[in-house]
Amino acid sequence: MIIAGIGTSVPKHTIEQSAAFEIMKVLSPIEPHQSRLSRAVYHNSGVATRHCVILDQSEGEHASRQQFFTDHEPTTLDRMKKYETSAIPLALESCGVAFDESKRSPKEITHLVTVSCTGFFSPGVDLAIIKHFGISPEVARTNVGFMGCHGLFNGLRVAQAFIDADPTAKVLICALELCSLHHQYEWTTDNMVANALFADGSAAIVAESSEGKTDSVETYILVKTGSFVFQETEFAMSWRIGDHGFEMTLSPETPRLIHEHLRPWLERWLAAQGLAINDIGSWAVHPGGPRILKAFAESIDLPIEGLAASFHILNHYGNMSSPTIAFVMNHLKATNAPRPCVAIGFGPGLVTEAALFY
Repeated sequence: MIIAGIGTSVPKHTIEQSAAFEIMKVLSPIEPHQSRLSRAVYHNSGVATRHCVILDQSEGEHASRQQFFTDHEPTTLDRMKKYETSAIPLALESCGVAFDESKRSPKEITHLVTVSCTGFFSPGVDLAIIKHFGISPEVARTNVGFMGCHGLFNGLRVAQAFIDADPTAKVLICALELCSLHHQYEWTTDNMVANALFADGSAAIVAESSEGKTDSVETYILVKTGSFVFQETEFAMSWRIGDHGFEMTLSPETPRLIHEHLRPWLERWLAAQGLAINDIGSWAVHPGGPRILKAFAESIDLPIEGLAASFHILNHYGNMSSPTIAFVMNHLKATNAPRPCVAIGFGPGLVTEAALFY
């Protein structure tokens, strides 16, 4: 399966991490020792700036940059209403870029796969994409929901299955997350970590059969996907719906679990493709946070510089959940990173998803 085009988009308003910390202090009155810990969490997050739909402006007084959380504690209903009004423009923008890059017409699309874990409404984003771009009303629609940061990998796997079954198929994948809608300002360590890392964005991919295509730095050819559930690690990461948004738990043990469990599976998976870890030219690792990236690098004895693309995206965009890996891949492509490339991400389970590209 060939990736004919990748498009990305982010909300227009940005915020620097120092300003985000000031908003947190206003919305979450905390004790001095909690303030010191929270400041350290924000400072060590690896994030410099983020794009968020809740922002009303990019400059100005810190607390006045948004009213979504200032006026009241938004319910899950409030957050889903905001998701519905904010999701469609971002999705359409990323899809438009993907169509332009792929030089494919929307009328050629036979399958549409949408990915999101931060919001729900129906008729949804998929119907808006079909209507806006004039995609055939007979297009086959599939939604990958609530799978977390590795959701785009699952979308790629679905697309690959469609194309393997019908080489004439052309698939549009759109992964969109509005993580900022689910910031939680009750002081807990989990909430502070999530608030310091997560942001909003969308990524779209146009995919088609790779039959007759050759390797090119202009494209990615998906060779294989893989998945592995770390045993007895359900406690490490969770994502649940509460009365006031979706609530994340992230165990401080997660980096250790990745460090201990990832390499044996990764070696087996690559060996089945006739490859070893040292054969991989570049790594597109989902930037779940600096400790996650460091644990990954240490687990496979990779110099930390080998994850420069992931750190770059984390620094400039934050963790946008499922679409983030497409941002990393785009950055690698723009810098002519060597192939083969392995993209890899982690999500609740604890689960890792991977994809091998040439």
